[in-house]
Amino acid sequence: MITRVRGDILLSDAQAIAHGVAPHDNFNQGLALSLRERHPAMAKDFRHYCHQQNPKAGHAWLWAGPERVIINLMTQEPAPDNKAHPGKATAHNITHALKEMCKIIVKEGIMSVAMPRLATGVGGLDWAEVEPLISQHLGDLNIPVIIYDTYEKGKKAGETLS
Repeated sequence: MITRVRGDILLSDAQAIAHGVAPHDNFNQGLALSLRERHPAMAKDFRHYCHQQNPKAGHAWLWAGPERVIINLMTQEPAPDNKAHPGKATAHNITHALKEMCKIIVKEGIMSVAMPRLATGVGGLDWAEVEPLISQHLGDLNIPVIIYDTYEKGKKAGETLS
């Protein structure tokens, strides 16, 4: 049940927002920055998680706050040091992160998820490479998966969540 919309993902009514990051990411660009600004505890908890678990690219991590669930998909390679930008995303990392996200969705009983055109901004991949992976791994979930094709700041998208 994958649908595509135009609008501001931060205004989504989906139970969870999924987005791409790198292990040990600083959340300082793109959607990650916007999520960090709205949910500073998520970024703090992610840093703590990374220091404790040292996750690799291809993993997924769930954060549940009081008003939002965020699934951090580690689609990008980690930065070589604290002053560098994370590496680019890969189809391999996306595939593994999407598989983990499916397990999280089932285990946690998540009823809907919104995501951007994963790994095509900061991640550097072409949507034509990413879209089939999303369809392959999320297409059979029996929940609404809303892809935010085009970002329009402040515009609520016409999501179908039933």
